[in-house]
Amino acid sequence: MPYCLKLASSTVTGIAITFSVALAQSTNPAWLDEVTVQLALEEQCNVGYFVSMKETELAGQLYFEARAQCEDGRQFDAVREGRIQPFKITKCKETVVC
Repeated sequence: MPYCLKLASSTVTGIAITFSVALAQSTNPAWLDEVTVQLALEEQCNVGYFVSMKETELAGQLYFEARAQCEDGRQFDAVREGRIQPFKITKCKETVVC
């Protein structure tokens, strides 16, 4: 394979790896790890998955919101203003869907 094709191929591979890492970071922000640990400690909840998650900024202040589904079926909302405070965790009310 000519040198220029090898270089182009390795460049494309590097871009693809960088792009996939960027996607992984945006779909699994680090603060979700903090929510997971706090739920385990405070609610004995082993998080199965996150139903929703959102990061917003309002008037220069960051807000973090997530809804977690525990492996046992319970759901909790976690909300935090800023990066320092612990999350405020509330249990979601159970709803019956017919």
